[in-house]
Amino acid sequence: MAINKVIVIGNLGANPEVRALPSGQNVANFSLATTERFTDRNGAKQERTDWHRIVAFGRLADTCKRFLSKGRQVYVEGRLQTRQYQAKDGSGSRYRTEIVALQMRLLGNRVNGTAPKAETSDDIPF
Repeated sequence: MAINKVIVIGNLGANPEVRALPSGQNVANFSLATTERFTDRNGAKQERTDWHRIVAFGRLADTCKRFLSKGRQVYVEGRLQTRQYQAKDGSGSRYRTEIVALQMRLLGNRVNGTAPKAETSDDIPF
């Protein structure tokens, strides 16, 4: 038995790039930052950010295009995939490990890296 499952919650580093494949199916690519905060042995607070490459296909890619933007917090569940490609400069093979998204959930209220202002009204009926 083998399991290939990844779950990450983080913030988008940029707006998703969405393009159509030759088959007509859309594919979305975006980067997701996860930040770990901890205290080191000396008692100093530390912060480490990891960047993850996310790929979504089909309807999920369309959803990414409609709802995701830089700074948005999102939950992504998928599988790891490493693919090989040739460098554009012809210097040989390169490898890229990505998370192929199978599920996505929008979290928080972050839009463009800032939280929206709450609506207020002086006309409170009670």
